[in-house]
Amino acid sequence: MKLNIPIEETIKKRVSVRSYEAKKLSEIDKEKLLKEINQLTNPFGENVRIHLIEKDVVSNGEKLGTYGVIKGAQTYLGVSVDKSEYGLIAAGYQFENLILYATNMGLATVWLAATFSKAQFTTAMDIKDDELFPAISPIGYAADKRSITESIMRKTMKSDKRKAWEEIFFQDSFEKPLSKEESNMYTKPLEMLRLAPSATNAQPWRIVKKQGSYHFFETHKGNANEDEKMIKEVDLGIALSHFHQTALEAGLTGNFEKQSDFAIDIPENTNYIISWKNLD
Repeated sequence: MKLNIPIEETIKKRVSVRSYEAKKLSEIDKEKLLKEINQLTNPFGENVRIHLIEKDVVSNGEKLGTYGVIKGAQTYLGVSVDKSEYGLIAAGYQFENLILYATNMGLATVWLAATFSKAQFTTAMDIKDDELFPAISPIGYAADKRSITESIMRKTMKSDKRKAWEEIFFQDSFEKPLSKEESNMYTKPLEMLRLAPSATNAQPWRIVKKQGSYHFFETHKGNANEDEKMIKEVDLGIALSHFHQTALEAGLTGNFEKQSDFAIDIPENTNYIISWKNLD
């Protein structure tokens, strides 16, 4: 599904916001958001579910904890998905599409994958036992000033910094950087992918162009635990949202597919995720 918003402009405008005005969404904004939630899809065929709750009307009285990271937020979004090969990828993709849509509406958000009480939000959002529940986001109106905690976090994580093009994109193998001339019509989708947010700003995506396809990989530290690796998959879904939506906006045609015959030597602590086959 192509989002009906200016993608490049919206991606560049999106920032992570942790300080909010202490008020609920207007009824107009809430209705518009819910309508978009009901229309969202993903290209991986996964059943992704988006949840919206308001802090003062959680029916079971559950308190919602974000460990002091979020200030003032009254409304939260959450994403859950069935356990499957591409479940977390799809969750990242579809939730980021919603984040971009909300950004275009003028609303503030921030991805939270670890800094929230999963048990409390699981109860409040009625997440099922057999579902994966990787992330939430507050949603509302940005406060005029950032909290001290937010300012420190942004500085520590270098939130506004991104890896250089040649560290992420490669031609034929992981040994040769991809030039922007070689990426041709896909320069813009790749650049918008490069700007994607990720947990702790780790930017775990690597892309190799080979024989008309772009192959997407996830990379992680050797001592990463299973939860950390799962978050990396969500991050890849976010990146694929940026890539795909920018490609769609540019009128490029292709499809995501799992490939096995690309003959690329994959480095240690790196996993193949999926490929985009260019049909132009």
